[in-house]
Amino acid sequence: MSSSFSLFNTSISGMNAQSTALANISENISNSGTIGYKDASTYFLTVLNGLETPGEAGGGVTTTSQYNVASQGTLQQASSSTDLAIQGAGFFVVQDSSGQTLLTREGAFVPNAQGQLVNSAGDYLMGYQLGPNSSSASNDNINNMSIVTIPPNQVYANASTSGTLSVNLQSSATAVTSNLPGTDYGSASAQYTSMTSVTAYDNLGTPVNLNVYYTKTDTGTWEMDVFNAADAASGGGFPYSSGPLATQTLNFDPTSGSLTSGNPVAITLPDGANVSLDVSGSTQLASAFSVATANINGNAPSAISSVSVSQSGNLTYNLADGQTVSAWSIGLANVASPTNLTSQSGDTFSASPQSGPIYVGTAGSSGFGTIQSNQLESSTVDLSNELSNMIISQRSFTANSQVFQTASDILQVLNNLK
Repeated sequence: MSSSFSLFNTSISGMNAQSTALANISENISNSGTIGYKDASTYFLTVLNGLETPGEAGGGVTTTSQYNVASQGTLQQASSSTDLAIQGAGFFVVQDSSGQTLLTREGAFVPNAQGQLVNSAGDYLMGYQLGPNSSSASNDNINNMSIVTIPPNQVYANASTSGTLSVNLQSSATAVTSNLPGTDYGSASAQYTSMTSVTAYDNLGTPVNLNVYYTKTDTGTWEMDVFNAADAASGGGFPYSSGPLATQTLNFDPTSGSLTSGNPVAITLPDGANVSLDVSGSTQLASAFSVATANINGNAPSAISSVSVSQSGNLTYNLADGQTVSAWSIGLANVASPTNLTSQSGDTFSASPQSGPIYVGTAGSSGFGTIQSNQLESSTVDLSNELSNMIISQRSFTANSQVFQTASDILQVLNNLK
């Protein structure tokens, strides 16, 4: 009799297992067009009933379901620069409406009315803000992320904070021993060797033209003075009504002509930020004065006309006047065991004890894939495989139900024998 009853248990477990498989197949088929969806697989495990004797069969079957989180979907072309896909490992970090931090591969992000990038599931894209308004906190900590926001219909200005100025100073120039610009700026007889100009921007985006003077004071030694051009005489140049914004001594190697000390140059802009000017590329060679590189970040007020996202996740504002501003860094996240992430609604995942904690990094760095703009990742569902698996599961379910019916018939016969 016990063998007869075990038939019921075994066939019921078989039908339950195939029902789970069919449920996963149904979910996969229904999400075959869902961006970033990872297909679910069903795994069958033998179950022992604990009562069998040698030579008897086991007690049935059970199942576990697992999303193939680490699988790569095909990338397809999309229409917006904020449609993002990941080629390789990693997840976008998003925040749902309740403030919970989640992971996803669904990258169809669009700005809402507040300019916040949100995907079709209503989850907000998280990243690290760049520029003068950014935090100095580390960009590898998920707690330092904030919602990526593109200011809608806003004129955007960016104060200067850094720049590069590389020049060649003529080694054969005659040294100046008196009336140096740094001390005699208020005299029309101030002397210097070479001069150039660069433009920076204050906190409101107002251009600040900087006059940079180089004065040779000794062999391999130069004085560098930076003045606000607005303080110059009416015709330009000396005398200046105010002293230099920065004075720096530059020393050069007499053999190679490369800069040995004096880098960087710290400039405090009027109504602006402190600008760190990199002059490490400057040289002192036997050729005429020339400027190799002269640029300082920041921009005058201009509207954001579009945005672009690099493979490393750098989101840049493209301004109407042709300038570009690095505004956000979109970091990627991962866990030690992605297949053990807990699936959530909206094609998102949360960390579990089995997956390990979430860690973040820069797209394209070790262990992380790259971000592809104007592309979206397709679902990993293969419809032909799912339909084949559905037929197999359906037939298996039918076979188990026939076993159940057979067990019922056997039990009926045994009852009649009594």
